[in-house]
Amino acid sequence: MKIKATQIRKGMILIYNGELHVVTAMQHFTPGKGQAGVQTKMKNLKTGNNAENRFRSDENVEKANLETRKMEYLYDDGDNLYFMDHETFEQIPISKELLGDSLYYLLPNAECDVVFFEEKAIGVELPATVDLKIVETQPYLKTATVTSSYKPAKLETGATIQVPQFIEEGQMVRVDTRDGKYLERAK
Repeated sequence: MKIKATQIRKGMILIYNGELHVVTAMQHFTPGKGQAGVQTKMKNLKTGNNAENRFRSDENVEKANLETRKMEYLYDDGDNLYFMDHETFEQIPISKELLGDSLYYLLPNAECDVVFFEEKAIGVELPATVDLKIVETQPYLKTATVTSSYKPAKLETGATIQVPQFIEEGQMVRVDTRDGKYLERAK
């Protein structure tokens, strides 16, 4: 489906030069002279290469026609993550390279939307937030300053995020999957 360049958003998957690209960053620009446009950073889903592209604001780009299916994350075999379709019980592998940072927010048996392009799994749509357990962090110091300061904490999935000083090992925290930031303590 064709869309105007001004409708491009981060996370969108486009067909550019005949290949699938995911938009990793985008910014509108208006030069002093000339036509406004959109500056994008895109990652080729086939090769993994990153490229910067400029599109004029009146230019059309091809948005990939994607299908999503609810699936359950089963396990990790080292190179791939395996997902099961609840209707057909078919198990589908997805390369860790395709998932990128998404794999840091997936726990076994988690429900998620797997994205397909022409019947081939190309990625996962995560919920906006996930609750994960802190497995390693520095102890809380009661003498710490009142100002908001953060410390690194390792999550059960292996990701490291910045959390407030009062968070301790074993606690559950809510994490924003879009930027990997701590939101709050989970109940």
